[in-house]
Parts: sequence; C-alpha cells; structure tokens
Amino acid sequence: MSIWWSLHLRRDAASVPLARRFLLGTMESAGVDPDISFDLSLALSEACANAVEHGGEHDGTSDGTGKARDAWEDPSATASGQYRVTAYLDGEKCRIEVADSGPGFPAGGGPYTVERQSGSGLPDPQYASYPPVTAEEGRGLCLIEQLADHVHFGNRPGCPGAVVSFDKVLKWRKDALLMVS
Repeated sequence: MSIWWSLHLRRDAASVPLARRFLLGTMESAGVDPDISFDLSLALSEACANAVEHGGEHDGTSDGTGKARDAWEDPSATASGQYRVTAYLDGEKCRIEVADSGPGFPAGGGPYTVERQSGSGLPDPQYASYPPVTAEEGRGLCLIEQLADHVHFGNRPGCPGAVVSFDKVLKWRKDALLMVS
C-alpha cells in the first residue's frame, strides 16, 4: 500500500506549517519513525518557505490580457500566487516535491551542485558554493540536502518556476500500517 497527496497552497507564510502538519499527520498515521518524520518535515518547511519567498510575484494575478484571474483556476498550481507540494510514501521511501512559478534557479539547474565526495557524504568543495557563515539567509537548500537522502534542484520544463524534490528511505514503528511486507 502507498499514500500519495498533492496540496496547492497560496504563497503565504501560513501555508508552511499547514504543509508540515499535513506531512507529519500522514507519516504518523502510516507508522513512520518519528526521527525520519521530523527530518522530512523540516526539509519540507524549508522548501515551502523558499517557494513562499521566491516563488513568484505576490500580486501577479493578471493572466497577461489585463484580466484578473483566480490563482486557483490554474490546475498546474503554478499561478504566481500559489505553489504545489506533492508527497509519495511508497513503503520504502518518501518522495516530496515542491514546485513554484518564480524565476527558477540560475542556468546550471540549482544554487549549487550536489556532487558528493566519495564515501564522505559531504559535498565536494570544488563544486559546492554554500552561503558565507555570516549570511543571514540562504541555508535552506543546504539544510534540505543534509536531511534527505537524494535531492534535486531544478527548473520546471517549458515554463517558469523552480522544483525542489527530495526523498528519504523510511524507517517504521513496530505498529506501522504501511510497513514493507
């Protein structure tokens, strides 16, 4: 058995804890280990906060014709006033994707390359460009990378927007409903 859900959320700070609580509730009901649930919920919070902050214009409600449109009419959840969160729990792992309609990542696909040093689990210093220690922001994507097993930062194909997807192998409580058989 697996669980799949998708939320279309307004780009508002209040949507971040909503998405986090939805994920935590799903994982608790399924029987996912609380430490794994916490890691994924923190990574999701960072991805959602980035979508709220950078995911498009807050007042971009025009459809290009000068006519205002409702942000919820766009089925792809990429109207500038919203973003999409999708989660899959499939028994072995949880995969989460957050997509927005902002400018996307710079050419090259992401804020930094996530190549790792062999065996160390750490990004290769020749590729990574983490924010300076004194920076007041910019650590969210680095945090997602450390909390998840696999991370992909990229742009939406054929249209504006960024996609942050990550997954983590799940551990289960003994009384888990979805435990791999």
